[in-house]
Amino acid sequence: MLAAEDPAWTYVLGQLQSGYGVASGRAVDSPYPEGTIALQMPHFQKLGLDLSPYYPGTLNISIAPAQFQMIQPQWTFPLVHWYPASCPETFSFSPCRVKYGDHRAAGLIYYPHPETKPDHFQNPSIIEILAPLIPRMEMGVAVTLGVLSQQVEIFEPEL
Repeated sequence: MLAAEDPAWTYVLGQLQSGYGVASGRAVDSPYPEGTIALQMPHFQKLGLDLSPYYPGTLNISIAPAQFQMIQPQWTFPLVHWYPASCPETFSFSPCRVKYGDHRAAGLIYYPHPETKPDHFQNPSIIEILAPLIPRMEMGVAVTLGVLSQQVEIFEPEL
């Protein structure tokens, strides 16, 4: 972890990883061609969270070997039934900051609770981020991720 510029924030180095392509709709075999984020946005809007400032896909940032845990997210929406053919899911969101080169972006950690997504495995070292489109980002680039310390814990797993 990096020294915090502000004690409310914890900063960690990460690396942009390729995701499944389902959130953005880029996966050729996705059952959601428009992407899950685009389909979920109206549901979160009705619940009071506007995702329209963000690109409708996620940045998948690996903080390995560290992991993260949502401890007191700013928003949690239990059992959102966002798609007729799927089971309801619980989602949490927490503000974050993404730094890449000279670019700075405010975003949200997007956390579909794994206990409500039994068919989908997410590596506990990968944090999914909603952010405005960041130009020229490529897979494998180093990024710095800032999380609110009271909402998200970054930790090294015990061996």
